[in-house]
Amino acid sequence: MNDAQGDVPVRVHSLHVYPVKSCAGIDVAEALVIETGLEFDRAWMLVDAQGRFVTQRTLPRMALVRTELKTFELVLRAPGMLALHLKLDTVEKPVRVAVWNDEVAAYDMGDLCAQWFTDFLGQTLRLVRFDPEQKRLSERRWTGPLEAENAFTDGYPMLVASVAGLAELNRRLEAAGHAPAAMARFRPNIVLDGLDPHGEDALDEIVFDTPEGSIRLKLVKPCVRCPIPDVNPATAETGHAVGDTLTTYRADARLTGAITFGMNAVIVEGIERTLRAGMTGAATFAFA
Repeated sequence: MNDAQGDVPVRVHSLHVYPVKSCAGIDVAEALVIETGLEFDRAWMLVDAQGRFVTQRTLPRMALVRTELKTFELVLRAPGMLALHLKLDTVEKPVRVAVWNDEVAAYDMGDLCAQWFTDFLGQTLRLVRFDPEQKRLSERRWTGPLEAENAFTDGYPMLVASVAGLAELNRRLEAAGHAPAAMARFRPNIVLDGLDPHGEDALDEIVFDTPEGSIRLKLVKPCVRCPIPDVNPATAETGHAVGDTLTTYRADARLTGAITFGMNAVIVEGIERTLRAGMTGAATFAFA
């Protein structure tokens, strides 16, 4: 059990990066913290013919696009498709694109990428990369004085979840006769050990000590869940068991009863420092 007095010891169970928004993620042993979160997380995004972002909400087959980061390239693979190799240091023409209510600067990744995704997903699409000169900020209502930058994430630099939170969901799914859910459905960046089920809800800050100095994250807003957790990441099949089960116990009063899982986090300290799986840290409660 967590001690409500003083720091809570936590451990990074796993780290995850999702290079292309809404496509499959990568489990990584370590990740550099940059202004917008973990390096290469949601650095690329698919947009439709109007330049507006698309996700698994409308194109669940995006879950089948596998990503791999190599030293100099991002490799994309999908069933029935030849691998697509993108150089990490190469972009094409500048464009303007829309992600939620933000219009931002980006770079188009070219016709070959566009045709690859169009062929696989059956809709005219283009792949774009976030312009690092663009400042896209989280909502100050939740971050307060902190200026939190994002690439193509929904709205915050990082998402934190817990092993125990998933275990509690799976306990309830099993009791209702459903198959267990993988953490991949929730697309967190950092998965923590050492908490009670959904213990991340009550945390304020987490500090990790690294050889380069401290990494300090502030958990600012519960993550409201959309239909994506009901997309099976292995098959792209859709259902409703996960969402229905969460509805029975995860209504969050802080968001007028919205269903939440995990906490959005911003970076207080630690830019250009490395977060590693297995690293231990100390968390503080947001309230007693």
